[in-house]
Order: sequence, then structure tokens, then C-alpha cells
Amino acid sequence: WPGVSKPVADGVLGFDQKWMMGWMHDTLKYMIHDPLFRKNHHHELTFSMVYAFSEKFMLPLSHDEVVHGKGPLIDRMPGGEQQRFAGLRLLFGYMWTHPGAQLLFMGGEFGQTTEWNIERGLEWWLTKHETHQGIQAWIKALNHLYKNTKALYEKQFDHDGFEWIDHADWQNSVLTYIR
Repeated sequence: WPGVSKPVADGVLGFDQKWMMGWMHDTLKYMIHDPLFRKNHHHELTFSMVYAFSEKFMLPLSHDEVVHGKGPLIDRMPGGEQQRFAGLRLLFGYMWTHPGAQLLFMGGEFGQTTEWNIERGLEWWLTKHETHQGIQAWIKALNHLYKNTKALYEKQFDHDGFEWIDHADWQNSVLTYIR
């Protein structure tokens, strides 16, 4: 299976990956800014690559990020409804192409709009709305891309699996890299 670490692939329960908390905090901190002002925070996206290959990292958007007053991911995106959903798709696209494995907490795959609550469960009814269907379709497309693009998983923990094209285009808030 693509992206599965060797001990798990050999039939042994692995636990050989570490959560890349710095990536999570820096990326979410970057995403809260209006796109017009993100250029002043460009380093929050590039810093994770300084240490990305020092361990086998998992990129978490975990339960801890959608409880205890932090709210759902969609609420961290600036702008109106369309901009917030576009921001969430951008976040997931960046996550799926960044080196490391992905960990997305339930509800993220369709843009849950309330903070996680064990008593209420997930808001599956939201998937009747086009914007939430768009998030679902995007996650499906990203998973398909990941599964069918060896460059995204074969060397996801290896420096040879990543190359910067331009990490310094802060004025346009653009990162370009090869996987």
C-alpha cells in the first residue's frame, strides 16, 4: 500500500512516524491570514522543510485542532463562504503534496462547520450542500492523486523525494517544488 511504512507493510504494527506539530501549527497560523497579507508570513510555510527529513513525519490536522474552543478548520479560513472553502481546499492540497504522511481528523473531509463534540457526532447532513460536496470531491481527488503518483509516496520520508524550485516568492505567496 502506498505510503505505508515498512514494518506495517511486513505485517507488524509499526508506529514509526512522528507527528509534525511544527508543520501543523505554522501552516494553520499562515492560513488564518487574509491572502493579501500572507506574503508577510511566507516563512511559516517554508520552515518545515528545514527538518522535514530528520524523522518519518506525519502531517496532522488532528482532533486537538477541532476541540476545546479552537473551532472547525473552515472557521480558520478568512473571507466569505466561497473564500473559506477555497482556503480549506488549498490547505488540503498543500498537505497532500508536502513530504510526509497525512492525518486528517474526521469531519475535515467534508468541511465540518462546528467544533467536534462526541455527543453530537459528525454533521453528515452538510454533504447535501455543494460547498461541502466540493471538499469531499477534492479529498477524493487528492487521495486518488496520492495513490496513483509514486512521487508522492515512494520517497515521502527521504530528501531525494523533494526539490525546491522556488521557496522565496513571498511577494506572490507562491511555493513551487518537485515531488
